[in-house]
Amino acid sequence: MMSELQQQAERFGTDVRIGMATKVEFSNEVGGIHKVQIDNKKWIEAESVIISTGASAKYLGLESEQRLRGGGVSACAVCDGFFYKGQDVAIVGGGDTAAEEATYLAKICNKVTMLVRKGEMKASKAMQNRVFNTKNIDLRFYTEIDEVLGDQVVEGLRMVNNQTGEKEEIAITGLFIAIGHKPNTDIFKGILDMDNTGYIITEGKSTKTNIPGVFASGDVQDKEYRQAVTAAGTGCMAALDAERYLASIEEEVEVA
Repeated sequence: MMSELQQQAERFGTDVRIGMATKVEFSNEVGGIHKVQIDNKKWIEAESVIISTGASAKYLGLESEQRLRGGGVSACAVCDGFFYKGQDVAIVGGGDTAAEEATYLAKICNKVTMLVRKGEMKASKAMQNRVFNTKNIDLRFYTEIDEVLGDQVVEGLRMVNNQTGEKEEIAITGLFIAIGHKPNTDIFKGILDMDNTGYIITEGKSTKTNIPGVFASGDVQDKEYRQAVTAAGTGCMAALDAERYLASIEEEVEVA
């Protein structure tokens, strides 16, 4: 699908270039030129920039977890949960997102084992009550993953009680990691306004940042929904905001 979207964009004149944005120099003036460095070498200049660098899911860092990503290990229950309908799965995390995803999975899966490394959840009381009142959620406190079991796909989980050291193995087909996301905004720190977790702050319902001509869309500024369809929607908004911005500075030049 992404290939087809690229082809469509190119038909309308989009110049697609592959590279990693490693540094930016943004102008604070309306109509100013913004610069983006690619691969620590080449600079690209533009009157407007749309930032859609997204957010990366946090993982536990286990070798077995990384090896089985795409083979039963997922960071999005809403995205992948349907593939495990009627099966036994596990989820790691104790915050609102983990609680929400656990109750979602419980509606379509046979059993959900929820692992919380501390003796209490960080989720709100309302979300905790949902978990406590869902019969097919097996909530395990003071529990962490020792290893994800399976060669090509997830076949089980070895858990360890971090107080007693006792280990236990269970059979599962899916493992969902819900310990948070990190927005990919490091190169914009000190330049763009962000919240305390690094998400770019946009103005009202728009995609405008604190820098004229710079816009942000998708998961880089949305820590609430984090879905492809919502990211695409804000991408459209950013394109419209950028188009209007460029039109406004052209009018100012003509008047001058």
